[in-house]
Amino acid sequence: MVQESPLYLPPFEGESISHYLGRWYRLETVSISNSTSLSRKLRLGKTLYRWEKFYFNPPPDQEELEKMSAIMHLEIDLLRQMFPPADEPIKPEPIRLCGACYAEVPYHRLSWQFQSTQGCDRHRLRLVSACRGHKCNERFPIPRDWVDGRCKNAV
Repeated sequence: MVQESPLYLPPFEGESISHYLGRWYRLETVSISNSTSLSRKLRLGKTLYRWEKFYFNPPPDQEELEKMSAIMHLEIDLLRQMFPPADEPIKPEPIRLCGACYAEVPYHRLSWQFQSTQGCDRHRLRLVSACRGHKCNERFPIPRDWVDGRCKNAV
Protein backbone atom coordinates (compact mmCIF):
# COMPACT_ATOMS: atom_id res chain seq x y z
CA MET A 1 0.00 0.00 0.00
CA VAL A 2 1.35 3.44 -0.90
CA GLN A 3 1.81 5.46 2.28
CA GLU A 4 2.32 8.80 0.51
CA SER A 5 -1.41 9.24 -0.02
CA PRO A 6 -3.14 12.30 1.49
CA LEU A 7 -5.53 9.77 3.05
CA TYR A 8 -2.73 7.94 4.87
CA LEU A 9 -2.53 8.52 8.60
CA PRO A 10 0.15 6.58 10.48
CA PRO A 11 -1.29 4.76 13.49
CA PHE A 12 0.26 5.12 16.91
CA GLU A 13 1.75 2.00 18.48
CA GLY A 14 -1.05 -0.04 20.04
CA GLU A 15 -3.74 2.48 19.02
CA SER A 16 -7.32 1.25 19.14
CA ILE A 17 -9.40 1.19 15.96
CA SER A 18 -11.92 3.52 17.61
CA HIS A 19 -9.34 6.23 18.29
CA TYR A 20 -7.67 5.81 14.92
CA LEU A 21 -10.96 6.14 13.03
CA GLY A 22 -11.79 9.36 14.87
CA ARG A 23 -8.43 10.83 13.88
CA TRP A 24 -8.85 9.60 10.30
CA TYR A 25 -12.36 11.09 9.94
CA ARG A 26 -10.95 14.47 11.01
CA LEU A 27 -8.19 14.55 8.36
CA GLU A 28 -8.75 17.50 6.04
CA THR A 29 -8.14 15.27 3.03
CA VAL A 30 -10.78 12.69 4.00
CA SER A 31 -14.28 13.24 2.66
CA ILE A 32 -15.75 10.57 4.96
CA SER A 33 -16.60 12.18 8.29
CA ASN A 34 -18.24 9.44 10.31
CA SER A 35 -18.82 5.71 10.74
CA THR A 36 -22.16 5.83 8.91
CA SER A 37 -20.54 7.16 5.73
CA LEU A 38 -17.63 4.74 5.92
CA SER A 39 -19.96 1.82 6.68
CA ARG A 40 -22.03 2.62 3.59
CA LYS A 41 -18.91 2.72 1.44
CA LEU A 42 -17.68 -0.59 2.91
CA ARG A 43 -21.19 -2.12 3.02
CA LEU A 44 -20.74 -3.08 6.67
CA GLY A 45 -24.10 -2.00 8.06
CA LYS A 46 -23.75 -1.27 11.79
CA THR A 47 -20.65 -3.44 12.19
CA LEU A 48 -18.15 -0.57 11.99
CA TYR A 49 -20.08 1.40 14.62
CA ARG A 50 -19.95 -1.67 16.90
CA TRP A 51 -16.17 -1.92 16.39
CA GLU A 52 -15.79 1.74 17.35
CA LYS A 53 -17.53 0.86 20.63
CA PHE A 54 -15.27 -2.19 21.18
CA TYR A 55 -17.85 -4.82 20.31
CA PHE A 56 -15.92 -7.14 18.00
CA ASN A 57 -18.56 -9.77 17.41
CA PRO A 58 -18.17 -10.38 14.56
CA PRO A 59 -14.50 -9.52 14.23
CA PRO A 60 -13.32 -8.12 10.90
CA ASP A 61 -12.71 -10.71 8.22
CA GLN A 62 -10.04 -10.53 5.54
CA GLU A 63 -12.39 -9.03 2.93
CA GLU A 64 -13.53 -6.26 5.31
CA LEU A 65 -9.91 -5.45 6.21
CA GLU A 66 -8.99 -5.32 2.52
CA LYS A 67 -11.84 -2.88 1.80
CA MET A 68 -10.90 -0.67 4.76
CA SER A 69 -7.25 -0.83 3.76
CA ALA A 70 -8.01 0.31 0.22
CA ILE A 71 -10.18 3.25 1.32
CA MET A 72 -7.89 4.36 4.14
CA HIS A 73 -4.60 3.73 2.28
CA LEU A 74 -3.33 1.75 5.24
CA GLU A 75 -1.53 -1.59 5.15
CA ILE A 76 -3.73 -4.49 6.23
CA ASP A 77 -1.21 -5.58 8.87
CA LEU A 78 -1.27 -2.12 10.49
CA LEU A 79 -5.05 -2.12 10.39
CA ARG A 80 -5.26 -5.62 11.88
CA GLN A 81 -3.10 -4.51 14.85
CA MET A 82 -5.81 -2.05 15.88
CA PHE A 83 -8.21 -4.94 16.51
CA PRO A 84 -7.83 -7.36 19.43
CA PRO A 85 -6.26 -10.77 18.93
CA ALA A 86 -8.89 -13.53 18.68
CA ASP A 87 -7.89 -14.94 22.08
CA GLU A 88 -8.03 -11.61 23.94
CA PRO A 89 -11.46 -10.80 25.45
CA ILE A 90 -12.38 -7.12 25.42
CA LYS A 91 -14.08 -5.07 28.10
CA PRO A 92 -16.07 -2.57 25.99
CA GLU A 93 -17.26 -0.51 28.94
CA PRO A 94 -16.18 1.59 30.63
CA ILE A 95 -13.60 3.20 28.36
CA ARG A 96 -10.33 3.16 30.31
CA LEU A 97 -6.92 4.79 30.13
CA CYS A 98 -3.68 5.27 31.99
CA GLY A 99 -3.48 8.93 32.88
CA ALA A 100 0.32 8.96 32.75
CA CYS A 101 0.51 7.30 29.30
CA TYR A 102 -2.21 9.60 28.00
CA ALA A 103 -0.42 12.68 29.35
CA GLU A 104 2.72 11.62 27.45
CA VAL A 105 1.01 10.90 24.11
CA PRO A 106 -2.78 11.43 24.04
CA TYR A 107 -4.28 8.47 22.22
CA HIS A 108 -6.28 5.41 23.25
CA ARG A 109 -4.39 2.12 23.49
CA LEU A 110 -6.34 -1.00 22.57
CA SER A 111 -4.73 -2.91 25.44
CA TRP A 112 -6.53 -0.68 27.95
CA GLN A 113 -9.77 -2.40 26.96
CA PHE A 114 -8.46 -5.97 27.34
CA GLN A 115 -10.28 -7.80 30.13
CA SER A 116 -6.89 -9.03 31.34
CA THR A 117 -5.56 -5.47 31.77
CA GLN A 118 -5.98 -4.19 35.29
CA GLY A 119 -3.51 -1.34 35.18
CA CYS A 120 -0.58 0.17 33.37
CA ASP A 121 2.46 -2.10 33.47
CA ARG A 122 4.76 0.78 32.55
CA HIS A 123 3.60 3.30 35.17
CA ARG A 124 2.18 0.85 37.74
CA LEU A 125 -1.07 2.82 37.87
CA ARG A 126 -4.69 1.76 37.88
CA LEU A 127 -6.61 2.56 34.73
CA VAL A 128 -9.20 5.30 35.10
CA SER A 129 -12.59 5.42 33.42
CA ALA A 130 -13.67 8.97 34.22
CA CYS A 131 -12.21 12.45 34.14
CA ARG A 132 -10.56 13.36 37.40
CA GLY A 133 -10.68 17.08 36.64
CA HIS A 134 -12.11 19.60 39.07
CA LYS A 135 -15.75 18.62 39.79
CA CYS A 136 -16.06 16.64 36.53
CA ASN A 137 -15.97 12.85 37.08
CA GLU A 138 -17.61 12.30 33.67
CA ARG A 139 -17.02 8.89 32.06
CA PHE A 140 -14.87 8.88 28.94
CA PRO A 141 -16.69 8.78 25.59
CA ILE A 142 -15.67 6.25 22.95
CA PRO A 143 -12.19 7.12 21.69
CA ARG A 144 -13.47 7.92 18.20
CA ASP A 145 -14.85 11.12 19.74
CA TRP A 146 -11.64 12.21 21.50
CA VAL A 147 -10.66 15.38 19.67
CA ASP A 148 -8.04 17.44 21.44
CA GLY A 149 -6.63 15.26 24.20
CA ARG A 150 -8.61 16.75 27.05
CA CYS A 151 -12.04 16.55 28.64
CA LYS A 152 -14.75 18.51 26.87
CA ASN A 153 -15.58 20.08 30.25
CA ALA A 154 -12.05 21.41 30.78
CA VAL A 155 -11.73 25.17 30.82
